[in-house]
Amino acid sequence: MGAYSNIPLRERNIVLIGFMGVGKTTIGQLVAKKLYRDFIDVDQEIEKRHHMSIPDIFEQMGENYFRKIERELIVDLCTNTRLKIISLGGGAYLQEEVRNVCLSHCIVFFLDLSWECWKERLPLIVDNRPVLKNKTLEEVEQLFFQRRNVYSIHNSRVLTNNLDPETAANEIVESIKWTWEVYEPNE
Repeated sequence: MGAYSNIPLRERNIVLIGFMGVGKTTIGQLVAKKLYRDFIDVDQEIEKRHHMSIPDIFEQMGENYFRKIERELIVDLCTNTRLKIISLGGGAYLQEEVRNVCLSHCIVFFLDLSWECWKERLPLIVDNRPVLKNKTLEEVEQLFFQRRNVYSIHNSRVLTNNLDPETAANEIVESIKWTWEVYEPNE
């Protein structure tokens, strides 16, 4: 698991990845509560630190600036904190440095959702996702599958198609506890 594999599994941050709108924040908050950990939504943290919404940062400073501050924050969280549940924005994991630091320091869960199920959520999320702005459904579908290829590099996957957030969170918690028992039984 990379240079910092000496971090005990029980202390590693748990990182949730997946396409925008799959429920990373909602499920992450539930997982945090169940494991008595702090929850950090990277997008919300950026908005708090910069006193601007993500769409405003995209509009005023550009996507490159956003990706830079996003990467810096994630690298900092992964290398300098433990025992957190961290939800990444949909595009963050596309950055190689972000992927590498998450995989070497944390436990990465991919919240997967089929295109058919995700498409039903589009009207609810399109307005506050700058990456979706002015895109056709075909372009969004292409983005969905491009990103899904990158998300396939993870430690564990939860298919959320027919799961409510509570059930998805329970699956993650059970998986984590099982991993702790198998790989660190004497802790």
